[in-house]
This record gives sequence, structure tokens and C-alpha cells, in this order.
Amino acid sequence: MTGDASIRTHGFEPAKLAMVRPCLQAFIDRGELAGIVTLTSRGGDIIQSETLGMSDIQTGTRMRSDTLFRIASMTKPITSVSAMMLVEEGRLSLSDPISRWVPELASPRVLRHAAGTITDTVAANREITVEDLLTHRAGIAYAFFSEGPLQEAYDATLGNPAMNRFTPDEWLAALGQLPLAYQPGERFHYGHSTDVLGFLIGRVEGKPLRQVLQERIFAPLGMKDTDFWLPQDKRHRLANLYGYDAQAGKLAQVEVEMYDEPPAYTPGGGGLISSAPDYHRFARMLLGGGALEGRRLLQPATVQLMQRNRLTKVQRDVSFAGMPLWQKNGFGLGVSIAEDPVDNPYACGAPGSMTWPGIFGTWWQADPVNDLVMIFMIQHQVPVSASSGATIATGHGAAGRRALPEYQRRTYEALQSDVSAMTQEAGA
Repeated sequence: MTGDASIRTHGFEPAKLAMVRPCLQAFIDRGELAGIVTLTSRGGDIIQSETLGMSDIQTGTRMRSDTLFRIASMTKPITSVSAMMLVEEGRLSLSDPISRWVPELASPRVLRHAAGTITDTVAANREITVEDLLTHRAGIAYAFFSEGPLQEAYDATLGNPAMNRFTPDEWLAALGQLPLAYQPGERFHYGHSTDVLGFLIGRVEGKPLRQVLQERIFAPLGMKDTDFWLPQDKRHRLANLYGYDAQAGKLAQVEVEMYDEPPAYTPGGGGLISSAPDYHRFARMLLGGGALEGRRLLQPATVQLMQRNRLTKVQRDVSFAGMPLWQKNGFGLGVSIAEDPVDNPYACGAPGSMTWPGIFGTWWQADPVNDLVMIFMIQHQVPVSASSGATIATGHGAAGRRALPEYQRRTYEALQSDVSAMTQEAGA
């Protein structure tokens, strides 16, 4: 634990910040979560790091600061940064039709009604662009965020969105057989867009996405524990995934398939395993305007471009998983942007804070006003559907998801008054 003098120097009240740990521990004591890892930094200096509970309940293995987590959709901002690096180099443009590299999606059909029959389609009004992929406005769906026949078709055609045995070419060919849920550019519709973006990046580079991310992001930033594949000698550090067993009335381990060798299928929208210290370095790079410790990945203007909301007023009126998410946040290029921290389900920082969570409960935020990074890591499975967002943290067995807002709220409450005033002023 960082000393009180250092905590005060970084703008926090030590006694209030110390309340984060017992508050989070209560969720573990009640059996709602197996374990939690948090990391909070200001100005690049870690001011709080908590390791609570177990990464493996059965063996009694305790969480560690370097415990590994399936970060799921926290993969998306990383893939998006690699795309923006190519944009800077002139090898991609936001307005480029993706058919140049992904001919499988050159002439998509679009459902006449998103929940209608698969064969009731019309031609796309225009081609899908790189910007459509970065902003989830390509019309490409996820099975679990779809309704009706499209959900069944996605499950049957593409299989598990995180782990399967397809090659990128096979997966894109399969996706090309499916209709879009909406017209390109019509609305934010969460789905496989970033997976397509990742495979597109691989084709532009002429090498697998895994190699691209290693060379362009992980190695330069020193993210030594982030990968699509976990070798045997690291598996003891991977936190188990748990879900609520209603019949047993307690948490039960969810078995997840592990690859014996590096996979061909590396979904840029959700396949990475990482740690709190590794993701902290990525978030610090974004707060640094695209650079960390002398290693520049992006120019400041590009990071600023990523932080600008791209959704229209009409698109912001459409709910996300049953929540009015875009009334409090915008969405830029690969990241969500906080605009109002009050009662915000995904962000808690000053306007301009960047974030995007993972389906297993992992979350991060980079707050440029307060130069603050927050990382929250759990492995907790809850049911997800097109309308589940509004009730996900209150449903039976999902009580552990209320730990994140407690971490958020108590951390910001620990900010001293002058810092809090700065945050409020920025939101005025």
C-alpha cells in the first residue's frame, strides 16, 4: 500500500481511499465475487493497488497484482489503436470501404427488420467503411445482442465469439453469409465489428493480428503478459471464471476452453488475456497523448480524434442493451467517452474520460482531467442479452457487479476538494 504522505501528495485523502478495500472485500465475504484486483494511479504513480479474494476458490490460490484475466471487450480499444496507427501512416483511411481488404463483406444484404426472418433482406445502401467498424455502425451483430432468427444464425454459423477453430479467412467467409442487422452507418449496434477490423489489420500488414499487436503495441509498451494465447507456464496465474449457480446457491466455476498452441483465430474484439499492470501501461499511453516513457504509438491529434463523439443525436437516442448509455456518454473511435459522470453506468470520471468494459466484469478508465487511471479486474459471468443491461447488476446472482460502482464512487470521493472541484468544473 502506498504511504499516506504520497497519497496526499497525489491529491487523495488517505482515510477515504482506505475505505475502498473493506467495501470491496464485503462482496467476497458474501460470496458474490471470488476475487478482485484493482489498480489506481495518478500522474503515472500507483496510489492504490488491491488484491482481494481468490483467483481459484478450490485450490485457495489468492489474487495477486499480476494475476491474469480474460479481458474480453477491453481488447477492442487495443485493436482500435493499432488501426489508428495505420491511419496515421496513410495505409488506412476512416472513409475506406473495407471491401478493399475484406471482399467477403463487399456486397452485404441487410435485414428488412432486425428481428425478422433471415431471408427477408434488402441490398446495403452503401459499403461498410473503416469508420463504421471503429464505431460499431457497420450493422454487424453479436448473437447475444440479437433477437429472433439472426441470433440463431450467428450461433450456428460463427460459433463461440471468443474461442473457436476457424482461421481468419474461414471466419470472414462465414460472416459474409449472414445479413447485417442494420444498414451501414445507421446506428450503433454492438457486434463483431472490431473482430473484422482486427482481421482487416492483419491483411493490411500481411501478418497475423497477434503478431501485429505484439510488434506495434505490447513490446513497445512493455505489456509482457498480454496475448491471445496463454502458455502452460503462465496458466497458474489465470483467474478462474465464476458464475452464480442458482441450484447450489453459490458461485461455481465456468469451464473455459484453453488452446494448446497459439490460435489462428484471434478476435480483436474480445480475445486477449492481460493483467492490471499491463493494461495500466496501455491506459497511460492514451493519457500521454499516444506516448509512454519515450515510446510514441500515436500522435496527440490522433488520440484527440479517438476521443470525439461520432454518434448522431438520433443514434444516441437508441438504447444500448436496454440502457440509455448514450445520454451520459459518447462513442469515439474504439472507446466510449464520458460526458456526464452522474449516475453513469460505465464511467465515473470527468468529461473526456475514456473507457470500455469487458463482459466478464473487467473495466478501466483513463481520466485526462485528473490524470487518473483506474483498473478493475474480476472474472464473473452473468447472462447477457439485447435488453439485459438495465437489470444485469440487480438480478439474482449478479450482485457482485455492484462492486465496480463502489470502487468508482469511493475512489472519486477520496479526491481532495480542490481536485473534485476541478472535475465538477469540467463537467459544467
